[in-house]
Amino acid sequence: MGTLLIDIETYSDVDIAECGTYRYVEGDSFSVLLFGYSIDGMPAKVVDFTQGEEIPQDVMSALWDPSVVKIAHNMSFELTCLGKHFGRDLDETQWYDTMIMSAHIGFPLALAQLCDVLGMPEDKKKMREGRALITFFCKPYKGARRYPSDHKDKWETFKLYCARDVDSEQAVYDKLRKCMWQPAWERDVQLLDYRINKRGVRIDRRVAENALSFWQREVARLEEEAKAITRLENPNSVTQLKEWLSRWGVRTESISKEELSKYLGNPYIAERARRVIEIRLEMGKTSVKKYSTMLDWCCKDGRAHGITQYFGTFTGRFSGRGVQLQNLPQNHISDLDFARNLLYDGDYAMMRVCYPSVSDTLSQLIRTAFVATDGGTLHVCDFSAIEARVTAWVSGENWVLDTFKKGGDIYCVTASRMFGVEVTKHGPHGNLRQPGKVAVLACGYGGGPSAFDNMAKAYGLSFTEQEKETYVRQWRRANPHTVDLWGIVERAAITAIETGKQVEINRGIRMAMKYGLLLVKLPSGRILSYPRAKVRDTYKGKQITYERMNQVNKKWEETGTWGGKMVENIVQAIARDILCVVMLKADLRGHKIVFHVHDEIIVDSQDPNGLADIEAIFADPIPWAPGLPLKGAGYSTPYYMKD
Repeated sequence: MGTLLIDIETYSDVDIAECGTYRYVEGDSFSVLLFGYSIDGMPAKVVDFTQGEEIPQDVMSALWDPSVVKIAHNMSFELTCLGKHFGRDLDETQWYDTMIMSAHIGFPLALAQLCDVLGMPEDKKKMREGRALITFFCKPYKGARRYPSDHKDKWETFKLYCARDVDSEQAVYDKLRKCMWQPAWERDVQLLDYRINKRGVRIDRRVAENALSFWQREVARLEEEAKAITRLENPNSVTQLKEWLSRWGVRTESISKEELSKYLGNPYIAERARRVIEIRLEMGKTSVKKYSTMLDWCCKDGRAHGITQYFGTFTGRFSGRGVQLQNLPQNHISDLDFARNLLYDGDYAMMRVCYPSVSDTLSQLIRTAFVATDGGTLHVCDFSAIEARVTAWVSGENWVLDTFKKGGDIYCVTASRMFGVEVTKHGPHGNLRQPGKVAVLACGYGGGPSAFDNMAKAYGLSFTEQEKETYVRQWRRANPHTVDLWGIVERAAITAIETGKQVEINRGIRMAMKYGLLLVKLPSGRILSYPRAKVRDTYKGKQITYERMNQVNKKWEETGTWGGKMVENIVQAIARDILCVVMLKADLRGHKIVFHVHDEIIVDSQDPNGLADIEAIFADPIPWAPGLPLKGAGYSTPYYMKD
C-alpha cells in the first residue's frame, strides 16, 4: 500500500463554524460516523461506525505506517477528529492535504468549488445533496439527534455522499500532484503551522467574561440614555432613529458608521443629536464581540486552538480563523495595566469614571485576553518596515537599503529626498516627516493620490488635493528604481503569457507559463501562481487577467491586474517567506510560537530572557536574500498587546 486517502463524517453538539475544530471534538456527543477511504486510487469504500463496522486491519495498520502516504482535504480536521476517536495522536508528517495543494497554485480551497474549477466530470464532483445531509445527520435538530436507524434511505444516500467525497478528493489529488512545485522548506512551514494551531494560545477567561458583562451593562445604560434624549420607544429602530434625527437637521439615508461619523465633525449640529449619534456609534462597536468568540474557541485546557489559517491568501500569507487576529484593534491607552486590572477585577463603575468610552476601552483591551502560560511570559517580536525593505531590495533602490543598514529613520530620509531639505524627527522640518511616512506606506505599489489619502486617513491626517498629487509625484521622483519595477514586472508577465518563454526579473525572480498558470519563482524558491492568466487587448492597451476567488461574494471569477499590483503580491510573498524562515529557526531553537500576525510572532516562554535570542533570529541574514538588511524589535509582556 502506497497511499491511503481518507474522508470522514462526524457528529457533535458543538457548532464547528462557531467554535472551531478543537472545541468541536470536545463536544459530549462527538463521534465519527463514517470512515471513507481509498487505497492506491481504488474506488472508495465506507466504514459505517454507527452499524458497528470496523476499519479493516490492513487500513488500520496503514494509518500508523510511516511508509504509507495519508491524504485528506483539510487534513487538520481528519487528524484532530481521528486523534480524538482513537485516543492517540496521528503523525502529521505522514499526511498530505489536497486543500493545501490547491492553495499553492491559487485555486479554491472548498472541495465543491475546486471540482468545478478543475472541470471534473459529474461522477467526480461532490454530491449536491451533501450540505443538507450534513445538516440532517451531523448537527443537533431542536436539541435532539437524528439517528440513521430512523432515516434509513437518507442514511444510505449519506454513505454514498461520503464515498463520492473520497472519489472527488482522489481525482483532485491525481490532477494536482503534478503541480507540487513548492520547495521542501514550505512543507516544514505547513507542518509547523499545524503544530502551532494544535498548541494554541491561553485565554484569560476572567478578562473575556468580565468584558462581556461590562458590555451588557454599557449597552443597557446607553439604551436608557438614548430613550431619555429621544423619547423613542425603541431608539435602536433604524426607521424611528432616522426620523428623529431628521427633525434635528440630520437627514441621512443611512445610519452606518461612515455616514454618522461625518456629522460629528459638524460644529453646528444640535448637541442632543450629536449625543445620540455618539451613542449609536458606541453601541455599534462590533470588535467587542471578539471576547465572545474567544470564549467559544477556548477549549478545556484554557487555550484557543486553530486560530491561524495556513496559506490564507494566494500570496501565501496567513489569515485568521475565529477571533481573526489580523484585524484586532490596537491599544493606545497609556495606562494599559490599570485599565486591564479594572476589567480583571470586574470594577465597571471605576472604568466608567476613568474612561470616557467603556466600549472603546474594551476594544483596546481585546489583545490583553491572550496571555502567557502560568509562570511564563509572551515574547512579541516583529520586523521593522519589512515591505519597504523588500521593495527596495527587489527594485535596487539602494539609498533606501543604505538608510536601513545605517539604522536611519526611513520616513525622515524619504521626506528629505522628497522636499529637498534635511528633515529631522521632532527637529528642523519635522512636520514633513508625516507626508514622508504616508508616502512610504502608500506609494510603493503604484498608489496615487487616492491611495495616499486612504493611508493618511488611517493616521488621522488630511491633505489638500494639490498636496496629495504633489507628494505622490515627489515620492516617485525620489524612488525611480521602484517606479521602473512596476513596468518591468508587467512587461515580464505579458511576455511570459504571450510567448511561453521564461523571463527573469531582478533578484532572480522568474516568470513562466505552465498548465495555464503564470508562475513567479521567488528568491526563496517558492512559486507564486496566477491561475489561467491571459493578456487581453483593451482600448487602454494590454491588460493582464487571471482567475481568483472573490473574497466578497465567494465566487471564482476573472480579475485584472497590473505591474504595481503584481509588485505588491511579490513583495508581500517574499516578506511572508522571510517570516517563515524566522518561524522555522525559532521553532528549531525551542521557542514555542503560539500565534503570529502579519510580520510578528508571539512566543509563549518560560525563559524571561528569551527575547534577545528571538531578536537575533530576526536579524540573521537570509542566504537567498543577500544584501537585504533585516531587523526585529520586540518586547516581553504577561499579556498580548501592541507596544
